[in-house]
Amino acid sequence: MNPITVVLSAVFLLAGVAAGGLLNVYLGVPFFIIAIIVAMSVRVANVWEKFVILRVGKLQSVKGAGFFMIIPVFDNVVAIIDERIQTTAFNAEQALTKDTVPVNVDAIIFWHVFDAQKAALAITDYRQAIDRVAQTTLRELIGSSLLATLLSDRVAADTHLRDEIASKTVEWGIAVGSVEIRDVAIPVALQDAMSRQAQAEREKQARVILGSAEAAIAYNFVEAARVYEQQPGALQLRAMNIIYETTKERGATILMPTSMVDSLNPALALAIAGSDVTTGTPVRPLKTAA
Repeated sequence: MNPITVVLSAVFLLAGVAAGGLLNVYLGVPFFIIAIIVAMSVRVANVWEKFVILRVGKLQSVKGAGFFMIIPVFDNVVAIIDERIQTTAFNAEQALTKDTVPVNVDAIIFWHVFDAQKAALAITDYRQAIDRVAQTTLRELIGSSLLATLLSDRVAADTHLRDEIASKTVEWGIAVGSVEIRDVAIPVALQDAMSRQAQAEREKQARVILGSAEAAIAYNFVEAARVYEQQPGALQLRAMNIIYETTKERGATILMPTSMVDSLNPALALAIAGSDVTTGTPVRPLKTAA
């Protein structure tokens, strides 16, 4: 009973007691009757509630937020509908996918009543019906989907579930806001197999990338060899650069065959015969045996 109804009934009861005690007991009877009528007829609905009222078995009205009264005996409140957004969790255990893989799927649905009259009169228990419809639709989705699709494309699965469930519940006065799949559990043995498959795929991709890199390097070496063959001076410049890079660290000594020194141009031979001006590292020619 609503607090307002309780207060009004208590006021009339106290008034009847006071009238009966001070004047006459019969004067208190009307106050007792009024208190009983108030307790039976006064109703207060919250802002999120709808009261569905039948009068002599027929729909009389649907009352919203605020204060209203009903006729005792003739009127009957058959349902108080909560129009706030509700959540219902549902699942499908050991459901087979299109590729015959057993999975356990947990999901949650967000819904609300937009037509209190339909929710109260069109179906016996709309909450239980939503749970049953959601489970059935989820099993249908799993049976028509491949495991890889179910795991990778959650957004499409959520949208499909929402549309299918909404089309079945709209005639009950219930709107579905969204459906979200929370978890897709697969057998442990299959998890290990999928892990090995993913590892093999990554290994394959790594080997392909490495092979492509080796091919690119070999191609560049071939092109460099052609340039060196056509331009001997380029090969000498490359040799000078290698020598310079090698002698950048102090204390390093390079031993080179005399034939290699002679094959370079005279200026380079003089540079090798002396010391590296930059680092001061001596470069010693290595004479070959006759």
